[in-house]
Amino acid sequence: MRSTLLSRQDLEFLLYEWLGVEELTKRERYRDHSRETFDGVLDLSEQVATKYFATHNKLSDANEPRFDGERVHLIPEVEEALDAFARAELVGMTMDAAVGGAQLPAAVGNAAFAYFHAANVATAAYPLLTMANANLICRFGTAEQVDRFVAPMLAGRFHGTMALSEPQAGSSLADIVTRAEPQDDGTYRLFGNKMWISAGEHELGDNIVHLVLAKIPGGPTGTKGISLFLVPKFLLDDDGNPGERNDVSLAGLNHKMGFRGTVNTVLNFGEGEHTPGGGAGAVGYLIGEAHRGLPYMFHMMNEARIGVGLGATALGYTGYLKSLDYARNRPQGRSVVHKGSASPQVPIVEHTDVRRMLLAQKAYVEGALALNLYCAKLVDLTRSPESDAERDTAQLVLDILTPIAKSWPSQWCLEANNLAIQVLGGAGYTREYDVEQHYRDNRLNPIHEGTHGIQSLDLLGRKVPQQGGACVAALGGAIAKTVASAGALTGDPSELAEQLDAAWQRLVTVTASMWASGDPELVLANSAVYLEAFGHLVIAWIWLDQFVATQGRTGDFYDGKRQAARFFFAFELPKVGPQLDLLERLDRTTLDMRDSWF
Repeated sequence: MRSTLLSRQDLEFLLYEWLGVEELTKRERYRDHSRETFDGVLDLSEQVATKYFATHNKLSDANEPRFDGERVHLIPEVEEALDAFARAELVGMTMDAAVGGAQLPAAVGNAAFAYFHAANVATAAYPLLTMANANLICRFGTAEQVDRFVAPMLAGRFHGTMALSEPQAGSSLADIVTRAEPQDDGTYRLFGNKMWISAGEHELGDNIVHLVLAKIPGGPTGTKGISLFLVPKFLLDDDGNPGERNDVSLAGLNHKMGFRGTVNTVLNFGEGEHTPGGGAGAVGYLIGEAHRGLPYMFHMMNEARIGVGLGATALGYTGYLKSLDYARNRPQGRSVVHKGSASPQVPIVEHTDVRRMLLAQKAYVEGALALNLYCAKLVDLTRSPESDAERDTAQLVLDILTPIAKSWPSQWCLEANNLAIQVLGGAGYTREYDVEQHYRDNRLNPIHEGTHGIQSLDLLGRKVPQQGGACVAALGGAIAKTVASAGALTGDPSELAEQLDAAWQRLVTVTASMWASGDPELVLANSAVYLEAFGHLVIAWIWLDQFVATQGRTGDFYDGKRQAARFFFAFELPKVGPQLDLLERLDRTTLDMRDSWF
């Protein structure tokens, strides 16, 4: 029976036939691996996700975490799943061998973790945060911090969080007020409140390691005065075991429409509920240098943003497969040319409009998955470059694709979930079927790790002009290669290449004309429109590149790939034209709107 989590055939096509991930094993970092080890981790991930994660997806949604004033209670299946994940040694699958990781390529790691997102995105959030937390500590922490905190994370005993937002600041991190008072012993004492902290309090392991943004008194103002601190729930004794409780307390839980199985918290630091060592404040350990906390945290945030995009993709993907399965097995109605009641009913997949909705889902979710794995491959190139030029180019392309990899799947794979509900009709709105929960879970992802508006400002306001347009030029070079490859073929690939090239060249021209206006406020007024147009162009490129990779291959799978590419170019890419028209004329409609007019 085919899995309705993900398509293994699609994963293998993307990894091996399109991205050529096996070639990475020729590089020193990945020399100990092979196609066999890659397939092994995919097999293992599918098995663990199916057996331990998918089985309580609806149960954890119906029984969200509960705080009784002293403890947070979760259903036991969550801890069982996380224990199974840790026993399978998946926490460190892409981390360095030097710290106990398996040192797998990120592309393989993302493909494997997509199974857990698809099976149960709420439970998958716990290891996702822990893995990103551990990666940051390994990158910027001291050897002692890595030894004392990362090793227990890999074993599944410690879990991790990121604590950025505050009630009065939201996404405006320049306005955080949590302070870190330096102590004579080199530690700090933290005082403040943090909001929207996923996995902030639970008893799923022995300890929780919070990475907390705070300001050291006397430091620079704004974001330049932010430092990063490691603040454990329990302080460690000399043997590295959890001991005295740190002054981190739970103020309450947030209750969301989706991701209901993920504990989401308001945390108080230094409220005096616990006084470690008899002193006031939560004990924290500085990560890296003082006042460089935001650049450090962006290492985790960018990883989390790609992870959010992967989660959105997986939710859209599993919803697509479940609606496809339903459409193939649900008889209803008759062909428009055989309307008589004497003729038998047909499966609804035979109805053209249902096929349209299924094909749209396929184009969205398979395009998004390809984009995510492409970004992961770029990470692999930066970790194992064969030249400085290769590393620098990969980093430039990754920089400009990160806001797309987060936001595009969050918008369009959510739309895939919307279409999945529509395919099921009335059944799609009932809790007896999975697709309504997938939509609710996915609706958080357009907000997770920065809204569309924030991502659009990052794209147009920072990444596009970065280094004199170097990111745009690097991406344009990659697109040009695909256009040349497709243009050398006959028929559809060549025609689609012309469409893509024309659209991309117009985007570049419009972008230059926007910035030539010299009015940053006007340029950025419609940045969300720019993000959507840019994202659609990127996915069109991804689809054309897949189309090229299917050349010479026959069978239903490859025919389906090619048809999805045609669909995207026929139904989706044309939407970019009117968006570029609006951007080119520097439309002032939203900028000139006044509060009193609403």
